[in-house]
Amino acid sequence: MSSPLPRTRLFLDVPLVPAHGAALDGPRAHYLRAVLRLGPGDRVLAFNGRDGEFMAEIDGLTKSAGQLRLLEQTRAPDPQAPAGPWLLFAPLKGGRTEYVVEKAVELGASRLVPVFTRRGDVNRVNLDRLRANAVEAAEQCERLDVPDVAEAVDLGRLLANWDKARTLFVAAESGDAQPLVTAVTATADQPAAILIGPEGGFDPDEILNLRRQPFVVSVGLGPRVLRADTAAFAALSVWQAAAGDWRRSGQDARPPNRV
Repeated sequence: MSSPLPRTRLFLDVPLVPAHGAALDGPRAHYLRAVLRLGPGDRVLAFNGRDGEFMAEIDGLTKSAGQLRLLEQTRAPDPQAPAGPWLLFAPLKGGRTEYVVEKAVELGASRLVPVFTRRGDVNRVNLDRLRANAVEAAEQCERLDVPDVAEAVDLGRLLANWDKARTLFVAAESGDAQPLVTAVTATADQPAAILIGPEGGFDPDEILNLRRQPFVVSVGLGPRVLRADTAAFAALSVWQAAAGDWRRSGQDARPPNRV
């Protein structure tokens, strides 16, 4: 029977090589030492978004630094795994932007882009905080990577510089729109992004601009009016079920022997 796997996972932005060391910065060392009460000899899991996941043993911890010794690889990167869609979203008030980032990471988004719109309630974001949210969510949900959280961008500039090979599904509040599951199924093998507007909806000029773009597909999310954060989670869930890794149930499951 294989040894139980630790529950604690750490994202380390350094190369991970078996039998080599990996340095811990101050916040990581403090978290292991003061919060989790771990010390030399205890084990954690480490990943970096490139080399897979590794069992690691704590070699030493101080108040300001630490060192891991990498043991065997516990999971290898899967080059066949479908890349998740990008999520583009208008920032929200009251901590809900951080919540959107956290849940989007859990739902497999591969890139997160805050988008400023004319009717948006928020005109600035704390990128450092959002990126920390993304790391924490990836550690918790057992992803092998951490999605990029891009600089916030104005909607007009975003559309002007868009890669036309990537389909942009726009959650429509009204007008002609096809069901999201139908649209995703028809373009399942193409790179995709999902745009969720602000609570107040898009400005009429923004809607016209979106409809003029050949890469934009207007989609509906059902008969009920959804809050912006709910719409983001619903759209990501539909995409994963129709075109993403939810179709690969059990192929990358974590063994149940966790400690």
